[in-house]
Amino acid sequence: MKLEKAVVIAGIASCGLAFAAHAQSDKFKSLDRDGDGFISKSEVSHIEGYGAALTEADDNRDGKLSPDEFTKAEAIHDRQQVGKYVDDSVLTGKVKTALLREKGLKSMDVNVETYRGRVLLSGFVASDAQRKQALLVASKVQGVQEVKDGMTVK
Repeated sequence: MKLEKAVVIAGIASCGLAFAAHAQSDKFKSLDRDGDGFISKSEVSHIEGYGAALTEADDNRDGKLSPDEFTKAEAIHDRQQVGKYVDDSVLTGKVKTALLREKGLKSMDVNVETYRGRVLLSGFVASDAQRKQALLVASKVQGVQEVKDGMTVK
């Protein structure tokens, strides 16, 4: 009975890998616009951040990706995208902490959202002076590229 379960699980796993490989192959083919069997930087220029992944995955340094190199580039690019999300989460935490530590600022009603280093402050503040103070505090946090004001004075 245990052997049968192991065979079934192995079969399911191999089907999953085959599906992932097929999906990868379809993506490779769709990106290989000139049909030469390789992917160049110009063919992935529309995908943000992919140029760096291509360069890192290009093992033979010919400026293009073979199907095997493409698999590596996909993994690199995915890690980079996850890293950006984590960085934004960390930045949101830093801004919230800075707002809470600021004396004289009632920041409990201020929401912080971050996307690619750009911070949006929204919610309610007691005065225009507090709104300006919150914007200044957020803009001084290391890593913040831009602060947008979506706050409302009560």
